[in-house]
Amino acid sequence: MATVSGAHAHAEPRPMTSAEKKVIFASSLGTVFEWYDFYLYGSLAAIIGAQFFNVAGADGKPMFDEATRNIFSLLAFAAGFIVRPFGALVFGRIGDLVGRKYTFLVTILIMGLSTFVVALLPSSTSIGIAAPIILIALRLLQGLALGGEYGGAATYVAEHAPHGRRGFYTSWIQTTATLGLFLSLIVILTTRTIIGEAEFAAWGWRVPFGVSIVLLGVSVWIRLQLSESPAFQKMKDEGKHSTAPLTEAFGQWKNAKIALLALFGLVMGQGVVWYTGQFYALFFLQSILKIDGYTANLLIAYSLAVGTVGFIIFGALSDKIGRKPIILAGCLLAALTYFPLFGALTKNANPTLANALETVKVQVVADAADCGDLFNPIGTRKFTSSCDLARDALSKGAIRYTSNLTAAAGEKAKVVVNDKEIAVFKDGKLDADFGKNLTAAAVAAGYPKADDAGKVKISGVFDIFSSQTLTIIGILTILVVYVTMVYGPIAAALVELFPTRIRYTSMSLPYHIGNGWFGGLLPATAFALVAQTGDIYYGLWYPIGFALITFVVGLIFIPETKDRDIYAHD
Repeated sequence: MATVSGAHAHAEPRPMTSAEKKVIFASSLGTVFEWYDFYLYGSLAAIIGAQFFNVAGADGKPMFDEATRNIFSLLAFAAGFIVRPFGALVFGRIGDLVGRKYTFLVTILIMGLSTFVVALLPSSTSIGIAAPIILIALRLLQGLALGGEYGGAATYVAEHAPHGRRGFYTSWIQTTATLGLFLSLIVILTTRTIIGEAEFAAWGWRVPFGVSIVLLGVSVWIRLQLSESPAFQKMKDEGKHSTAPLTEAFGQWKNAKIALLALFGLVMGQGVVWYTGQFYALFFLQSILKIDGYTANLLIAYSLAVGTVGFIIFGALSDKIGRKPIILAGCLLAALTYFPLFGALTKNANPTLANALETVKVQVVADAADCGDLFNPIGTRKFTSSCDLARDALSKGAIRYTSNLTAAAGEKAKVVVNDKEIAVFKDGKLDADFGKNLTAAAVAAGYPKADDAGKVKISGVFDIFSSQTLTIIGILTILVVYVTMVYGPIAAALVELFPTRIRYTSMSLPYHIGNGWFGGLLPATAFALVAQTGDIYYGLWYPIGFALITFVVGLIFIPETKDRDIYAHD
């Protein structure tokens, strides 16, 4: 890989021109789409489930209950993540063959239209099974487009940036998560306020998806006015662009090795730190600490608003001290501090629960042969054994337990809360009162009631000026700062690792595997670890483990790239 060479590589850092500002703005709008849709779809998952997965069976009755519909809705969303690496291959190849501008113009058209068509799609009550099939197809199209969008935007901006400013320029792309979040919240809340909850559930939910056409129109109009990346244009004019980007990127070991190192030495750790700081933190607040959705989302929103400036700070700092030290420091700090930070989050957000975790002794007494694994990433598994039913109920109730697998062979499991025993089975099947009895025993022993007054609760957007709320926002902001450390410089680092002729293809694949797969699997895997062990913090070993692997691999094998000449072809 070439190091600094040529006039361009030695040019002094200079202020941003109006044309370069337009490049950043146009490129960032596609990422706004990504986040706008992400939060939009997540916020409206229950409504989407009711609209598109309420399919009637042969008897005319709904085939799925509400919980199952919601699960299918989330699975349709997850499908977009699964196909992103394939989109990276398809559009990365086109980007290296044809050009950056053309390719990410196509990706944003596919992505934007896929989002907009959801607003027009008839529900399952109108067209039956075709509704969910079309919805999933739209999600797959959007996932494919997104697989090419980020790599194109990052490459395009970096190849326009003056030497010494690539980290700063590309960091603007990373800030769009906050804009997408706030945009989705504003559109949803405004629509709900204007038309009311009943009308919103009936048809108003389509408005936020329809609004995406405005984002699409503005973005396409601006992108049509842009010119091709100067690095790609120079290479194409010289006849040195790749004619087989996929083969060259992944069929030649010298390049494939760099892609693997980028995945394990940069992106894998970045992906899990990113998902932990934003999405697992939200999951932890809602599903484990039992904080209401409005409060949890608002706390995350405030932490993002405060911490987002870190993307720009660390992007600019990486131009001075390098990409590698900032990204690896973020991974190491996250790995070393996740346990105390999430412990502090529990103590402040739900102090009664924090105390119960330390003082209440809960055991599952069972026959070892009766206990299986509790991995349930899509929520569709039905547990039948008494041991699994007991542990599943305890984990969903955020009750810390230990397993005592000394019961006689064939004996049904029981839960012991301090000294009180609760039977799981009665007359050979699940006791209909098991859940109620378990909750009563846990509350009597010291676990919080559902309406526990000690839990943090925000009743309005500006109801945050209490020591409890500000402390929680502070903790969440630290998690977001780690996100900005690993994510702010990552685009520049990936662009600089690969030669111009195969850059789009090469950087897109490790990015989407690291974020879409390692990051995307985090919530489900982490909760499975919690359920299996009975420890609400045990799921943190997932991001900690991968962050430490990235720290070690990156420290040993990843070169510093900030001074490389990205105009080099080889």
